[in-house]
Amino acid sequence: MENEGKSSRSIEEGTENHYLKKGKELRKKDLINLLNYINFQDGSILINFKHVKYDQIITHKANPLPCLGDNLECVWAEAENLQEELIIYKFKDILVPCGQKVLLIKSDEIRITDKGISLILPETCYEVDFRKLRRHSCKGVKAQLIQNSVLFNGDLIDFNTGFFRVQVRAVPPQTFQWIDLESPANLIFSNEHEMLYSGECRIIKQNMGQKNREYIIEPLSHQIRRFKQKEFRSTRQELVPSPNIVFSHPFTQKTNNLKVFDLSGSGFSVEEDAYNAILFPGLIIPELEIYFVNSFNIKCKAQVVYKKIMREEKGNDWAKCGLAVLDMDMEDHGRLSALLHQAKNRNSYICNIVDLDDLWNFFFKSGFIYPQKYAFLEANKDKIKETYKKIYTQNPKIARHFVYQDKGRILGHMAMIRFYENSWLIHHHAADRSVSRRAGVAVLDQIGRFLHDSHRLYSNKMNFVFCYFRPENKFPSRVFGGITENTKDTKGCSIDTFAYFHYQKIFNKELKLPEPWKLIETQPEDLLELKKFYEHSSGGLMLNALELEQSSENLDNLSKEYQELGLKRERHLVSLKKDGRVKAVVMINISDIGLNLADLTSTLQVIVVDSDGFTKEIFHLMVSELSAKFEQDDIPVLIYPVEYPENHSIPYEKQYNLWVLNTQYGDHYFRHLKGLLKRAP
Repeated sequence: MENEGKSSRSIEEGTENHYLKKGKELRKKDLINLLNYINFQDGSILINFKHVKYDQIITHKANPLPCLGDNLECVWAEAENLQEELIIYKFKDILVPCGQKVLLIKSDEIRITDKGISLILPETCYEVDFRKLRRHSCKGVKAQLIQNSVLFNGDLIDFNTGFFRVQVRAVPPQTFQWIDLESPANLIFSNEHEMLYSGECRIIKQNMGQKNREYIIEPLSHQIRRFKQKEFRSTRQELVPSPNIVFSHPFTQKTNNLKVFDLSGSGFSVEEDAYNAILFPGLIIPELEIYFVNSFNIKCKAQVVYKKIMREEKGNDWAKCGLAVLDMDMEDHGRLSALLHQAKNRNSYICNIVDLDDLWNFFFKSGFIYPQKYAFLEANKDKIKETYKKIYTQNPKIARHFVYQDKGRILGHMAMIRFYENSWLIHHHAADRSVSRRAGVAVLDQIGRFLHDSHRLYSNKMNFVFCYFRPENKFPSRVFGGITENTKDTKGCSIDTFAYFHYQKIFNKELKLPEPWKLIETQPEDLLELKKFYEHSSGGLMLNALELEQSSENLDNLSKEYQELGLKRERHLVSLKKDGRVKAVVMINISDIGLNLADLTSTLQVIVVDSDGFTKEIFHLMVSELSAKFEQDDIPVLIYPVEYPENHSIPYEKQYNLWVLNTQYGDHYFRHLKGLLKRAP
């Protein structure tokens, strides 16, 4: 007869009438202890029956009851009233899972009822190998089998790392005739919250159910490429002591503890027993913890990307599985990166505790704060000190600093701050060249490695990194200009030049724009016009990095993060229009003075879209009107393109290049940096 519903009949290769190998004997008292452990864990054993005339074997699951002596009693796990079906079958044996082996129990004294089976245990039983890979029962995993635009829903019953056993339903007008056993199909596993696996597969076996049918399915891909392949990969390190990962398997809900083989900021590999393997390429683990010691652990979401069987002479095969980190909390990832950077170079630090007096001394001694810059900073030095105390001692999510330090002395420094929703500003690059000529390049390497490991993680919000530098400054021009030149793709890396000057606020209510000139809040159609202009004039990444695209999100969430730290972060967008036509889009950034020591984070950033009729006088009236939004009297102004102030006789102090890198183009960064490291003494 055919069992519809959750059938306990086997359609797999593991319960035929032969076993691969008989092993050592196990005494009755040890068997009883094992059966009681299975009862304690609410587990099951397999009862095999053989047809009285043919060689057909059927298997039913049974749950053992507490066993105190010679008699074992079990209740059927998935069905009752089996006596009628078993009339044409006779008892064969029992298989009991036992680690990497299975125990084979034979008995001549058995009794079968509608509720279960009871038997007298033999004095000894045997270990046998009847399957190369152990199968694991699953809980609450939904399956979708898709082939040629038809979707069948069902459930994952059990799996090993080579095969899945699924039960699917045919809902009219569906029929199982629609499934072509000789063609590949796609399989999706999910729980009530998210997808856990998807992949192309082939069907190996099926039973003949009419409404529900079981399939043994083999995945076709044994390695996946989670991310775009790169020339420069994250550095994998073997740590001593090596951490472990602990996680609840999304298919079985059982807790697993595996040793980490090697580790990087973007992924890791683990060791597992080949027979009991639970990881396979494509599997997503929604949450796992990496334990370094009992007091230091980090959480992440990961996906298995490859699996390799490692052969050993003694036959103790093990599997090495590589996992890619899909997401990780920013603070956890910062701690992990700091550990790995230290493991590679003991002088490299990320977000370490810095004595602020030593840091300020380093900024002055290295020449990073030169006399003209200090003249601008001096009036607000107390506010600036307070801002840096918050950034360097509270370890905020919005900031990262990288220090090259030897014997307690700072030799190189670089910092990043998240200034737009998905863009980080690189700044404060300085090195004491009197002691080490490699320190400046070393922190560039640090920040590059951090970007490489971080940009794929959603929580880090690092689609772009950008910085400002003076064109005449040789080192940043060689570094960032060289990266741009090597990239040869303005959508991968670009440079745009701004004119820069300071505007002294004038308190004069009479200074207003004449009609028909107007300053209004920027509208989506204004940003579309800005995009057309910029694509024509540059085609780079400025609008992406500064989030001036039409689809740009507001910065409310980011501003709240600044507020929680006691910091200021505001952005306003206004458009200068004449007769309804956009002449310029102005981004007003307001932040704490000195957040960036070149004061490029509290500015009026003017992008001139149409210079026709946009005179010098109109420009100054516009700046005067907008300056009211700032508390300080001395306001930095950036103008793009630089040809506008030059053509309209608007004096400016200097030029700044805005360099932007799409973090997916990290290979170009490392390729250029590799050359710099070779040339550094």
